[in-house]
Amino acid sequence: MVGLYLDPPDKALVLSLDEKTQIQALDRAQTILPIRPGLPESRTHDYRRNGTVDLFAALNTLDATVITEFHRRHRHQEFLVFLRTVDDNVPERLDVHVILDNYRTHKHDRVRRWLRRHPRFHFHFVPTGSSWMNLVERWLSELTQKRIRRGTFKNVHELVRAIREFLEVYLEDPRPFVWTAKADDILHKVALNRELLVTPH
Repeated sequence: MVGLYLDPPDKALVLSLDEKTQIQALDRAQTILPIRPGLPESRTHDYRRNGTVDLFAALNTLDATVITEFHRRHRHQEFLVFLRTVDDNVPERLDVHVILDNYRTHKHDRVRRWLRRHPRFHFHFVPTGSSWMNLVERWLSELTQKRIRRGTFKNVHELVRAIREFLEVYLEDPRPFVWTAKADDILHKVALNRELLVTPH
């Protein structure tokens, strides 16, 4: 997996894929409060929930462009719809290496059948408990911090519109995330996690 980031295969595209589920359209009693010198940004804690939406995202690890799609749920059916969207957006001449987590939806029988019919797609699952290795998580974090958490939304349509506006601005000048962790350090951390999982307490 680290090799896919640092030395991607020829004639292939590496996509980091994940879902941000249950994004809430929160209508806060008051928007972000004004900042004065010495006063950190703050927001009220009372709000009204106005529905949720799921965002599917696939980050191109080479140029940091993102393919996105909104759904009401995140079952295997919606995942298959998103895979078709990805398939339509990647030139046919390229293989598609997809980095994703071990969520059971990604391993559903219908998804496996779809993969057999689309041999250019290759799934690479991050180790359990290592979702931080999936670069799209970094992009979703930026979306959350810079747009969702700072917003007030009266309904799901406003939330979706805000995310689309963020994406539009982002895609004007996408900047790839630079992978700085060393492979040996990652493997050591994964080994430690495995030890913790099997060591009796």
